[in-house]
Amino acid sequence: MYHREACGVGIVHLGVGNFHRAHQAVYTDEVLARQSGDWRILGVSLRSENIARILNEQDGLYTLLIRGEGGTHAHVIGSIAGAVAASRSLAPVLTALISPKTRIVTLTVTEKAYGIDRASGAVSSLHPAVMHDLANPDQPAGVLGLLVWGLRHRRQRQLAPFSVLCCDNLPENGRLLRAGVCDLAERTEAGLGGWIAEHVAFPCSMVDRITPSPTDQTLRDAALATGCDDLAAVETEPFSMWVVEDHFPAGRPAWERAGALMVHDVAPYERMKLRMLNGAHSLLAYAGHVAGHAYVRDAMRDDALSRRVDEYLRAAAATLQPLPAVDFSTYAADLRRRFANPSIAHKTSQIAMDGTEKLPQRILEAAADSLAKEMPTKIFAFATAAWMRYSLGITDAGEQYDLNDPRAGEITSAVRRVSGAPHAPDLHSLRSYAVHASALSAALMGLPGLFPPSLLQSPAWREQVSGYLRVMLDKGMTAALQDAD
Repeated sequence: MYHREACGVGIVHLGVGNFHRAHQAVYTDEVLARQSGDWRILGVSLRSENIARILNEQDGLYTLLIRGEGGTHAHVIGSIAGAVAASRSLAPVLTALISPKTRIVTLTVTEKAYGIDRASGAVSSLHPAVMHDLANPDQPAGVLGLLVWGLRHRRQRQLAPFSVLCCDNLPENGRLLRAGVCDLAERTEAGLGGWIAEHVAFPCSMVDRITPSPTDQTLRDAALATGCDDLAAVETEPFSMWVVEDHFPAGRPAWERAGALMVHDVAPYERMKLRMLNGAHSLLAYAGHVAGHAYVRDAMRDDALSRRVDEYLRAAAATLQPLPAVDFSTYAADLRRRFANPSIAHKTSQIAMDGTEKLPQRILEAAADSLAKEMPTKIFAFATAAWMRYSLGITDAGEQYDLNDPRAGEITSAVRRVSGAPHAPDLHSLRSYAVHASALSAALMGLPGLFPPSLLQSPAWREQVSGYLRVMLDKGMTAALQDAD
């Protein structure tokens, strides 16, 4: 371990969850171990007070378990200097945002936390955090409000603005975040949005590392490896990728020394990851969970589902432009190995959550591109139908589950309108939904702003989706996977 006390805090991270601790914090830790520097991280938890308390009790230290075919390797990560629970104590967060030492603010808060309309880039006035921050700009609760507060006060104090680095799975995430921040800022103070647009850097990034939720086994293995109880331990796979647009006027860690790719344009890498890894992952999650597979590794042992994944990866790769030094066939083979890693217990339910936030960029954009290029769309239609089947909230074995989607209410209402039933389907009534497959498919496609117009206007696409959904409902997911050959 390097001399942590000699390294000052230069990064504030919003959303100090499992993924951040397995990804960005690890890259920064390696940089600090190699060349020191004032780049330690103040973690901000926006929802849970628990992780902030645990990290502080452990002086920011935690165990990273890397699980692969060769066994499990443990590393103690020291790049987090401390953590703050914003819901409990806002003042330390605001103080850090206006500290001259803070040069970068990074974020991993998941898609639904931003409250930005993806089509327009404007903030959603119905988003709870946006509503709060518009009404209470000096006591922000959401990520956009915190960023606007920090940048507004730095401007007032004539301090150089920090760079804002989004690390969530969003297309052109830096540009989207910039648009949302500028819009909220302009609604807060005339001229502030324009100043931010001119002076603040919002580089894009692409992140890639499978990180399941920690389990009791994670904690036991961390204690066995370190001799210490570690309630902040996190586990992940050996593979890790980080592609970052190299635009940091206030400076940055030398992340390239830890293996990050610092590039001029992130978009092609981002598109590859979203369509291949994330799209195939979503297919595995929707179909796998309905078929009764609790973990991705189990779903990959299902031969029919594994063949669908192969088909999906080939179709997604066909929608991409060639990338220097990247072979899509090799990348697809790597993805298959990663999905099948027996040491990673990644729940299908974890991947399937927030489907309406993920479906457009992971599956629907690739489908629309394939349609425009007159390439086959059937595997994208199958994946879409699997999402629709998953949206009924019940497995083929009759186990009911929470959709955990920001538009769950709209989905449930659409399903009940079509079926005429006052309650969610149970095992007894599930097959009866097959007669409503076309209407159910149309109702879910009709959710505002979810599906691209080109897909909605294609009778062939709509028939593909409803046809697959009908088989899933009538015969079950396993039969649908086999019939798709």
